[in-house]
Amino acid sequence: MYSKDVWQPTADLTALKFRAEVFHNIRAFFYQREVLEVDTPCLSLGSISDPHIEVLTSHTRTLGQDVTYYLQTSPEYAMKRLLAAGMPSIYQLGKVFRAEEIGRRHGIEFTMLEWYRLGFDHWQLMSEMDDLLSELMGQSIVSERLSYAAAFERHVGLNPFSASLNELQQVCYQHTEYGLQEEDRDTLLELLFATLVEPNIGQDVPCFIHAYPASQAALARQQQDEQGNATAARFEWYWRGMELANGYFELTDATEQQQRMQDEMAERAENDQVWRQADERLISALKQGLPECAGVALGVDRLLMLLQNKAHIDQVMPFAGAHA
Repeated sequence: MYSKDVWQPTADLTALKFRAEVFHNIRAFFYQREVLEVDTPCLSLGSISDPHIEVLTSHTRTLGQDVTYYLQTSPEYAMKRLLAAGMPSIYQLGKVFRAEEIGRRHGIEFTMLEWYRLGFDHWQLMSEMDDLLSELMGQSIVSERLSYAAAFERHVGLNPFSASLNELQQVCYQHTEYGLQEEDRDTLLELLFATLVEPNIGQDVPCFIHAYPASQAALARQQQDEQGNATAARFEWYWRGMELANGYFELTDATEQQQRMQDEMAERAENDQVWRQADERLISALKQGLPECAGVALGVDRLLMLLQNKAHIDQVMPFAGAHA
């Protein structure tokens, strides 16, 4: 793949200048709101336990010992440690890494904007995201807000909370030719969402999908919706069929977070996935006390694609793919 003759940038100079302007405007937006920029390490001795995200690793020898470092998939854990140590609302604009398939919307290295707002819940954070996009676009943007259940009923024709396993299997098979043998509800729901919901939301204006099933809470706290369903206080932000951001009303309970981490590590073991050191420093920080806050991670390269009507992520990055 490497070639000394492949040296040119993958994005044209106009796109790179626009990228620099967007970075400047993002920093100005948070400066005006007194949100402090931080800069956490790209390498860590511990990693996330999420079985759905694979990480890149670096192996070295230090002081006579073999040491494995994990490249950050998100600065979330480190930023929460800063908040627990007494930092105010903070943001970070920098590189993250994920061992996933390279494609039109994906790269193993990309730029993420992540921020945490003390005293905010996820609803207030959604409003601030609209403010940020409005600032970047120079016009008022108000995203649609649609619950996970409402999105499913509109585009799949099923209620994701009350539909039987057999109903989910049948509809999934009808649209994907997969699912008749799948017994995990979340797997079926995620496949249906990706196939039938995601391509059809946020076409005119961006769309926040919120109130996910509690089983998909990740690092968000859990709540009941108006129908009494157990849901996650989290959202995802879609625009023109592309997922841009994932946000939470953050879980602050150390005991519950530790149990989720242990459950995820057990799932990794059950799936014969590679073992990795879970970053339990997050648990120690939560025990010290994480202030109530909401946080979100935004894929900046994807946002740049949409702002410039680019078809491929390489077209908004200085060097990508074989050019890296």
